[in-house]
Amino acid sequence: MANSHDFKLSASTANLKCTDLLPYKNTDVTLEFLQKVVDVLKEFVMQTNDRNVKILDFRHPEDMKKILDLEIPEQGLNLQTLINDCVSTLKYQVKTGHPHFFNQLSTGLDIVSMAGEWLTATANTNMFTYEIAPVFILMENVVMTHMREIIGSNWKNGDSILAPGGSISNLYAFLAARHKMFPNYKEKGIATIQGQLVMFTSDQSHYSVKSCASVCGLGTDNCVIVPSDINGRMIPAELERLVVDRKGRGHIPFFVACTSGTTVLGSFDPINEIADICEKYGMWMHVDAAWGGGLLLSKKYRHPRLTGIERASSVTWNPHKLMGTLLQCSTIHFKEDGLLMSCNQMDAEYLFMPDKLYDVEYDTGDKVIQCGRHNDIFKLWLQWRAKGDEGFEKHMDRLMELSAYMVKRIKEMPDKFYLILEPEMVNVSFWYIPTRWRGVAHSAQREVELGKICPIMKGRMMQSGTLMVGYQPDDRRPNFFRNIISSAAVTEKDIDFLLSELDRLGHDL
Repeated sequence: MANSHDFKLSASTANLKCTDLLPYKNTDVTLEFLQKVVDVLKEFVMQTNDRNVKILDFRHPEDMKKILDLEIPEQGLNLQTLINDCVSTLKYQVKTGHPHFFNQLSTGLDIVSMAGEWLTATANTNMFTYEIAPVFILMENVVMTHMREIIGSNWKNGDSILAPGGSISNLYAFLAARHKMFPNYKEKGIATIQGQLVMFTSDQSHYSVKSCASVCGLGTDNCVIVPSDINGRMIPAELERLVVDRKGRGHIPFFVACTSGTTVLGSFDPINEIADICEKYGMWMHVDAAWGGGLLLSKKYRHPRLTGIERASSVTWNPHKLMGTLLQCSTIHFKEDGLLMSCNQMDAEYLFMPDKLYDVEYDTGDKVIQCGRHNDIFKLWLQWRAKGDEGFEKHMDRLMELSAYMVKRIKEMPDKFYLILEPEMVNVSFWYIPTRWRGVAHSAQREVELGKICPIMKGRMMQSGTLMVGYQPDDRRPNFFRNIISSAAVTEKDIDFLLSELDRLGHDL
């Protein structure tokens, strides 16, 4: 990031205060200030896409506190100081849109979506009524309907909402499932249920599913963890065994969370087989496709990964992940219309008056548990207008092709890299092999030793600022690298750089 002196306001403006901006005073001062902020943002965008610029300038927390002035003053600071604050903030921010950032499920910097977020912030409206967000409410209606049609033709007349993240989307599914089975729970509470409710999810699912059991009063002991196979997919026979076991104890199985794109391995649970079990025992099937949902847009890769998703009762799908929409943008979809409103409506007539001059069916605030909602739709709508279904399909296919290229390159260097499993998605899981472990037969002991070097290499990545790849253990393995390719900026040359840079950073360990 350029230095603060590259973003100097004019001498007549620099020492003015926020009270010299609109809505208080000067239009010209406001325009100059905003233009300078935009210049700072443009510089960050350019550097984010420059492979010769580091991903981050790492500092330890205590050192960062010494560099940055983060204190809240008694009296307001001048406009030039505020511009300088913007510069220093981005100077030390990780460039998550950088082509060599492979660290998170959400990566990349889609320019059209970013422009949409700028407009959203400027409009600064709440999404709870058509009255104050008419255009955005209609956009949400159109885009959510389109997403449901992509899930399945029998979903068109269902319902959807944008939620603050996939964890809350999963929570909405849980609440709707309980409400569907016990519609009096909303008013009467736990006394309505004569027995212990239990839910089921795989040992590879996102922790937010288990969190639902805690938040909603089941207790985590009643979120039954179903074993997965060696590829990270839920084992349907184990699910049925555990359902029968809990029913035998007098419990009430009511909810199964099926994962389409697990966080670590990127695995897809077998939806149709799980749906059969859910139908047999009268359980709600939720598909958490927060990560893998983007592949619904690809004719080539949708099947068999997401085959049967139309049989679900609810689906979480996060465009801010594989589709590259700016954070945050998470959707929850229901096959049955009316459940969201019936489950969550509190009839707060001081906000949601029924006698307005327009059709109040377009008011969304009473459908949700949070009342106020951030506008997360415009950036997705604008991005989808730019790409169309065809553009998103090409984007999904490209990400999968790049992941296949990475797998191919890893296999070509078996002395340096060990591929843990053939990926179903863009999660590529592997170990790096330093020089002293090359030629040694693979074993559990070698896995332990290779796991020990992952945090050391990650530290070297951050200190050099050239690369970011995530690592973690799972219940079968010590630490391993999990590389994510979900950014449109990545090319084959970036993957070649990634593997070469890992070797440079770790060969001597």
